[in-house]
Amino acid sequence: MNASHATQGQAQPEAGNTVLPVIFNILDKWSCTQAQQVAILGLTSRSTLNKYRNHPESAKVSKDLLERMSYILNIHKCLRIMFTAEDSVYQWVQKPNSHPFFAGRSAMDIMNQGKVVDLYQIASRLNAWRGGKS
Repeated sequence: MNASHATQGQAQPEAGNTVLPVIFNILDKWSCTQAQQVAILGLTSRSTLNKYRNHPESAKVSKDLLERMSYILNIHKCLRIMFTAEDSVYQWVQKPNSHPFFAGRSAMDIMNQGKVVDLYQIASRLNAWRGGKS
């Protein structure tokens, strides 16, 4: 049983390595700068970002990075459900928002602070706005 549990624990980082190119595609479509991508993914440097982009299979995918990627995918899913126009799906994160939580800031302004909780809060609000169904 312990061996099975260890195998399951090791599978998560591998799944993360597979998802990294999808995440980079979303961040590119969101028009994120390299500095924004480093902050959103919680990476330590641009060189780490470039290494992960060029060789996602060898990236060290931590639980923190997995959580961040999950929120990015959730945000993307919500936007795809809420908007039919591709431009709206990908440009929403850069546009200022008048909702009290955003206080005139864009989702990118908030995500760029680099905290996991910010990704969580944006994903949670979008999920609620879209009706909260999976």
